[in-house]
Amino acid sequence: MSAIAVSCSNANVAQKKGEQSMAIGEYYTASLEFKKAYSNTPSKDKQKRAERAFLLADSYRRYGMTQKAMAAYKNAIRYNHADTISLYQLGQMQLRSGQYKAAEQTFKEYLTLVPDNEMAQAGLKSAEIAPTWKESPNLYSVKKETILNSRRTDYSPMIIGDDAAQLVLSTTRDDTEGDEINGVNGVKYGDLFIAKKNEHGKWEKPELIEGDVNTEYDEGASCLSPDGKLMYFTRCSSDPDYPRYAEIWRVIRNDASWGAATKCDISKDTLSSFAHPAISPDGQWLYFVSDMPGGEGGLDIWRTRITNDGFGGVENVGRPINTPGDEMFPTFKPTGELYFSSDGHPGMGGLDIFKATPTYEDTDGPEYGDNTNTGRAPDNWIVENQGYPLNTNGDEFGMTFEGVHNRGYFCSSRGDGKGYEHIFSFELPEVVQSVTGWVYEKDGYELPEALVYMVGNDGTNEKLSVRGDGSFTQVIKPNVDYIFLGTCKGYLNVTNELRIEPSEESEEHVLQFPLPRIDVPVLIDNIFYEFDRAELTPESEESLDMLTDMLTDNANVTIEIGAHCDYRGVDIYNLDLSQRRAQSVVNYLIKHGINKDRLTAVGYGETMPKKVTRRMAEKYDFLSEGDELTEEFITNLPEEQQEVCNSLNRRTEFKVLRTTYVPVVDAAATKSE
Repeated sequence: MSAIAVSCSNANVAQKKGEQSMAIGEYYTASLEFKKAYSNTPSKDKQKRAERAFLLADSYRRYGMTQKAMAAYKNAIRYNHADTISLYQLGQMQLRSGQYKAAEQTFKEYLTLVPDNEMAQAGLKSAEIAPTWKESPNLYSVKKETILNSRRTDYSPMIIGDDAAQLVLSTTRDDTEGDEINGVNGVKYGDLFIAKKNEHGKWEKPELIEGDVNTEYDEGASCLSPDGKLMYFTRCSSDPDYPRYAEIWRVIRNDASWGAATKCDISKDTLSSFAHPAISPDGQWLYFVSDMPGGEGGLDIWRTRITNDGFGGVENVGRPINTPGDEMFPTFKPTGELYFSSDGHPGMGGLDIFKATPTYEDTDGPEYGDNTNTGRAPDNWIVENQGYPLNTNGDEFGMTFEGVHNRGYFCSSRGDGKGYEHIFSFELPEVVQSVTGWVYEKDGYELPEALVYMVGNDGTNEKLSVRGDGSFTQVIKPNVDYIFLGTCKGYLNVTNELRIEPSEESEEHVLQFPLPRIDVPVLIDNIFYEFDRAELTPESEESLDMLTDMLTDNANVTIEIGAHCDYRGVDIYNLDLSQRRAQSVVNYLIKHGINKDRLTAVGYGETMPKKVTRRMAEKYDFLSEGDELTEEFITNLPEEQQEVCNSLNRRTEFKVLRTTYVPVVDAAATKSE
């Protein structure tokens, strides 16, 4: 057999192997085989050279080797590759290289052949507008975060916690688990790592995330549920005989580590990929990326409702977000805007980051999170490219935000000749007024089932869900008076008022909503009496005014004021003193506008020792939950601990008697009607 025949035979074998690798998504492995096939193809066999140059270019393009792909597409065109797609892809690679003039000419040439191609039209517009954006950058500032990055790919950062002191990222760095090389991109399989800030607020080197999240497979883009207890992430399994289908998995957080991951059964479609999860701020929708049938083309963003029984069907978010190109890496800002990356909208080249603001057909109220739209998917979106320097001719994706502020982290392949992505911080100068509230049981723990109603004198009327830790965060407007009402079944309501003044700097206002339980006595903090007397001291007024406000907010409640003494002193004297003290509190409330019919004063003396709650046991390590602070219990303690227990027994509490009280005026009005 001649040398030429041997060479042709080798080329054919290499091409077949490359096609097999392409079929299962191993683009790096495919590129090695296509390069062999192309190199072993005689230059006079132009048809084969064109075909193999195109296959080589396509494999390079798919794993980010832009310069190599561009050169290979040029070879395919030079050898008269029959499919005009090579001309289109050359234009895309020129965009990704920042060669805007060349890209403009290439797209114009392609459009003379295929004039109605939407993606080519978008490519031409990109080539025309990108230089203008670069000459007039917006106010985004961007900085590469050295400590978070490695010599390989680091991408899809995700901030954890309200203090933004932890960050989960995906990486293919050398110290990932396993040693196998990924046939998709020629580097190690990715794992999820976590970085933490030190006491000086500086990032420390990322480490493998604890728990059973990482495997020998690829673990990628992740997101957290609003309560921070559930993480969704992308996993790509590896099988030598089947395509690389991405899947979405989830894992529950147990203290500082994560448990065993389980696969999310989003659809019965087993021949499509499901990746890049994002949870809507209300926690009721899972957004994700898929190539399943029924989309706009390429990879699209889809969504499914999260229910107690799993997922409630899938739907494509449609235009204007999705295009015939690829839309990927959705992520939400807590204020409701969806950020995603696309190569189908006009942009700087490669994947650009876009902001999609939700809109609703009923526009009488706020757009996201009001009592009409909570849990409802938006009817439409307003899509905006985030411009330069956040976007470049490289790939930008994977936004994560520090709360409601326009600062956080993302990843970009800018400036990396090998196409690796790295993590950058970003900030957009802004003045944001926000409120963070905490709803919890008075003298107890957070209330994740709570709701907060926010009403403003500008017409604002919203119902806010809280996170798993009982907190919520909301952007608010200057020159508006707000009332916040914290509610939860089985608890009394608590109101806060807030007047927002104009400010030249961002401000965060913090509100507390300690909700009293209806079914147990509730301690009234900081109630003080004159020594051995029933008169209230001036230091008690703040707490009594808060109690007055709470009774005003809960107008259908009647309460008992109970005063208690410690075991020291004569029993009958303690009963009389505690009765007079309870009556002093009732008199104060009546004087400040609370109807006397709603109030009952009872002095218990020393007859009802305090029972230790879990929260008290956490504060005083010598006590256990359920202990009863009787005289016998206290006298067996050291003297210092005895005084603590006596002070706990000396207390003023209230308990709810009825929740059906009707004020006299209202009752009369009802009768007359």
